[in-house]
Amino acid sequence: MTSSTPHIAFLGIGLMGAPMTRNLLDAGFPMTLWNRTASKCEPFASEATIASTPAEAVANADVVITMLENGDVVEDVLVAQGAIEALKPGALVIDMSSVQPSVARRHAELAAEKEAGYVDAPVSGGTVGAAEARLSIMAGGAEEDVERALPVFEALGKCTRIGPVGAGQLAKLANQAIVGITIGAVSEALLLAAEGGADPAAVREALMGGFAGSRILELHGQRMIDRDFAPGAPARIQLKDLRMILDEARAEGLTLPLAQQTHNAYRSLVANGHSEVDHSGLLLELEHLNGTLLGSSLPAAKGKKE
Repeated sequence: MTSSTPHIAFLGIGLMGAPMTRNLLDAGFPMTLWNRTASKCEPFASEATIASTPAEAVANADVVITMLENGDVVEDVLVAQGAIEALKPGALVIDMSSVQPSVARRHAELAAEKEAGYVDAPVSGGTVGAAEARLSIMAGGAEEDVERALPVFEALGKCTRIGPVGAGQLAKLANQAIVGITIGAVSEALLLAAEGGADPAAVREALMGGFAGSRILELHGQRMIDRDFAPGAPARIQLKDLRMILDEARAEGLTLPLAQQTHNAYRSLVANGHSEVDHSGLLLELEHLNGTLLGSSLPAAKGKKE
């Protein structure tokens, strides 16, 4: 890396932020880190500077990346805790969190008042994509700002510029609508087949070769069969995204019945105590609704049905 390599302040060292930080450090970027729970920064203490406040973290940064849980947290860190106010002129803010498009536009205006650029760049790919630097990055912002961000994005995955500020968040909402609805479809399809006596693992394998094949069926279908619901993306985050989808739909005068039904299912899942399961755990709510377990009707599983 040359002396022109930008110094990155990374705010939010969580399930996604930690592997992303690892990849940026491995790519040679000098970094300052901040996280609300400071202990999450400790694995990187020998390679990066650890800041005690968001404002301290961004003060000398050329690029500021936020990877935080929701719009309220981003608002708190960037505005209430003074990160935007502490930006140096010419800095670039890249919000890789999933927030409302309106929040992205407002933060871009606040950054512009400090003579800083802004890109909203939410991601898809989960913790596996973050660890393997294969994130799909959906960027909204001026062409020159997205261009400035590309060397950073290249260490994290593949970037597609969607349009002006806020467009990245709209693309992420579209992504999460497809993900949530498809998880629901896979849950229902596997349970339907299994209750009739089919092996859900064999059904998944057969469907993978046809029009119903998808990453959701491939990865989350296998999670459902294995009953492995350790969170890559917690159900409460999927619920938050679906709520944002419905809020945006109302603002645009749209009615989205499938998104609404999926939102209601995730709301019930979370209300029944499963906020921290992976979003593929929507199967648990379907099982609760039907009083059965996936695969419990198979001959080898007789006696297990609840």
